Amino acid sequence: MLTLLAKLLNALNGDSSIRQIALAIALGFLVGLSPLLTLHNIIIIFFVCIIRVHLGSFILSVGFFSGLSYLLSPYIVQVGEYLLTSPALSEFFTALYQFSLFKLAHWHHTYVLGAFVLGGLLCVPIYFISKLVIDKYRVHIMSFFAKFRIVQALKASKFYSLYTAVAGESKGGL
Repeated sequence: MLTLLAKLLNALNGDSSIRQIALAIALGFLVGLSPLLTLHNIIIIFFVCIIRVHLGSFILSVGFFSGLSYLLSPYIVQVGEYLLTSPALSEFFTALYQFSLFKLAHWHHTYVLGAFVLGGLLCVPIYFISKLVIDKYRVHIMSFFAKFRIVQALKASKFYSLYTAVAGESKGGL
């Protein structure tokens, strides 16, 4: 876990694309909000493996948002229950339940449907918010800490040169 956190900090402080990190956080939110072994999560994880996103950020955000989903679970269940019991949508979900793919998706469960809908609605704003936060971090906070003498002394040390050499080698993997 500390290695993933170090890789995330390396990506934030390095020259990794802001869009890749923000997309990893948004997709991690979508996966972390609902139970792991659902059809839409498997498709998203497959999608993450195909496209170019920062995997360390994705894994950390899945873990963080999985913990957050426990706090949000009453609201998630309310959204799912409202959608499944709504008179306007009840016939739609009854018709969908006749298909095997719908049964595999587990959208007939209030928690899974609520998590999928809330995740889908909030995924785009989380992408743009995380993109903005990462950009502001790189402009303001990273440059603020770079001015400290202790940071400059650490960058001049042999340990930092060894760290950048190892980080440069592992950069090709992620």
